[in-house]
Amino acid sequence: MTDRHELILTCPKGLEGLLLEEATALGLEEAREQTSAIRGFGALEVAYRLCLWSRLANRVLLVISRFPTVDAETLYQGVHAIDWADHLQPAGSLAVEFSGRGSGIDNTHFGALKVKDAIVDRLRTASGERPSIDKLDPDLRVHLRLDKGQAVLSLDLSGHSLHQRGYRLQQGAAPLKENLAAAILIRAGWPRIAAAGGALTDPMCGVGTFLVEGAMMAADIAPNLKRERWGFSAWLGHVPAIWSRLHAEAVARAEAGLAKPPLWIRGYEADPRLIQPGRNNIERAGLASWIKVYQGDVGDFEPRPDQNQKGLVICNPPYGERLGDEASLLYLYQNLGERLRQACLGWEAAVFTAAPDLGKRMGIRSHKQYAFWNGALPCKLLLIKVELDQFVTGQRSTANEESTQQQASVEQARLSEGGQMFANRLQKNLRQLGRWARREGIECYRLYDADMPEYALAIDLYRDWVHVQEYAPPRSIDPDKAQARLLDALAAIPQALGIPREKVVVKRRERQSGTRQYERQATQGEFLEVAEGGVKLLVNLTDYLDTGLFLDHRPLRLRIQREAAGKRFLNLFCYTATATVHAAKGGARSTTSVDLSKTYLDWARRNLALNGLSDRQRLEQGDVMAWLEEDRGEYDLIFIDPPTFSNSKRMEGVFDVQRDHLALLDLAMARLAAGGTLYFSNNFRKFALDAGLSDRYAVEEITASTLDEDFRRNPRIHRAWKLQAR
Repeated sequence: MTDRHELILTCPKGLEGLLLEEATALGLEEAREQTSAIRGFGALEVAYRLCLWSRLANRVLLVISRFPTVDAETLYQGVHAIDWADHLQPAGSLAVEFSGRGSGIDNTHFGALKVKDAIVDRLRTASGERPSIDKLDPDLRVHLRLDKGQAVLSLDLSGHSLHQRGYRLQQGAAPLKENLAAAILIRAGWPRIAAAGGALTDPMCGVGTFLVEGAMMAADIAPNLKRERWGFSAWLGHVPAIWSRLHAEAVARAEAGLAKPPLWIRGYEADPRLIQPGRNNIERAGLASWIKVYQGDVGDFEPRPDQNQKGLVICNPPYGERLGDEASLLYLYQNLGERLRQACLGWEAAVFTAAPDLGKRMGIRSHKQYAFWNGALPCKLLLIKVELDQFVTGQRSTANEESTQQQASVEQARLSEGGQMFANRLQKNLRQLGRWARREGIECYRLYDADMPEYALAIDLYRDWVHVQEYAPPRSIDPDKAQARLLDALAAIPQALGIPREKVVVKRRERQSGTRQYERQATQGEFLEVAEGGVKLLVNLTDYLDTGLFLDHRPLRLRIQREAAGKRFLNLFCYTATATVHAAKGGARSTTSVDLSKTYLDWARRNLALNGLSDRQRLEQGDVMAWLEEDRGEYDLIFIDPPTFSNSKRMEGVFDVQRDHLALLDLAMARLAAGGTLYFSNNFRKFALDAGLSDRYAVEEITASTLDEDFRRNPRIHRAWKLQAR
């Protein structure tokens, strides 16, 4: 073998340019980019140096042959032609990785098998001794790539991927790989900032990957200095003397770097569960004297290095996968932007995000953006110089302001034109409905219900909380435009209503089928006590699609309360039994409430107990139709508000309100006492009441009288009827 080798360095997609610069600086010659790799030439010493010092590569491959192949047999012969005794003992262990396709080989497992057979057959001794297969920790890792009829056969000198530095044994839910973190730091200018003695801080540090990679750069520590086993460790072509010299030089450089006064490197993490794992990683990297990690929320972030030092703020905010994440993420990015404006003037910032639309909502401009890939996920790195002319502010400064910096510290990010229109509508509604609600003593009401069609939201106030439901946009609407409008609206809500961002809860309202109406959206288990008509009720704004209180039925509940004195009240499909609480408060002689859901009946018990009304209140779990067929009780006042559709596992068959309401009402009217009243309501937009009901009962539609001011602009929210015996 000569001492000049063809070398291929693989890397994550998007890092090729940076890796080319790095590898060239480490001695690679004639280097050029390929997809997720670079190719060049160098001595064995260069290959070792790349293994030890590359912060960006995944693997260092030493090419031992290139040959044409037209089928599996020519592939086998090309591999078999190599003198494998120069590379591996017959008793050694082997792993083969195969990539690409063509030449009649479309299965990578089959291709790897042919390569393995060729090597094993070449090394098999007369006594039958042959290499074994060890996929985890082999003596020799062979890689063959098939591309357009050419086979490229290489030895993997790195062994395990070079991004596995060895310090990160504990990690968070969505960690960045170490080489991607290093690339982001390089693009963000950290080597330049560190050389000038600048500071580094991460307000969302997770388990500290940015911090460790940044400290290793600043302290001149080879990223793989602590690796004990390499792909070349048992390779027969390995030259230990060269490696030992390079390793000793790296050890000396690390010792000199760590002997310098450490830079100010700090991380903050809101999740207390990640603090100790992060500190453990830092300790394993040998950087505990350089890096400190504290628990802290983004909203309180403020770097305070010694001597008013400036530097780099770097972070990888979450991007969200679940419906309803939009609000918390939007406000997280807005918080980050505000903290940069208020506490980091003169710093540089780098925000790595898979949600660049959210990045635009920080209220501060990026002067440069880079495209990256985090696995298969396209991402952007937003680079920001935190200077006054980068701010996206809502007002022009005036001559009377004490200082431009003070102005920047208090201004909020400017809303988009659409967001400002939405904010204006919310404030108009709040002025009008707020007066009505205060006059009527109402603290929970609908403020907005798709008043502007392009902002298809329902917004309800629950005391000082905002509950937002996004109606799923029709397929004809561009999803990107719908998402942009949602973010515009969410940005406007806290500003328009003067409510803290953390008190905004967002859900998506879609047509519910089957048991989805009972499915949990979250598991926070937090209840808010609200008041209505002299009763106290519990709502849960986070865990379910509905909150436990249908605001549009407020007038009907209050009517039931007024009419319930001395009566036997029956509440079918009772949900959380809010109407039952009103009936009991109104002096009902007894109440019976029926629902299939144990969750809602437990909630009903809590509502009744909260008002001291547990006595003489009967709660029944069961299918309403089956229960009515068996029940022989008599009731003076009945309320029925069924779902549009239900196929719960606990009931036989399927309930469909349009198809089954006639049978339901006949069963319920059979239980109605003489002179009694039944109220029937539902929210199926296409519902048509069976005309035959008027032949049997006195039927009066009362929808208009069951809609309060907050629902009059959407009179189709429900329809309601009053039924009595003729």
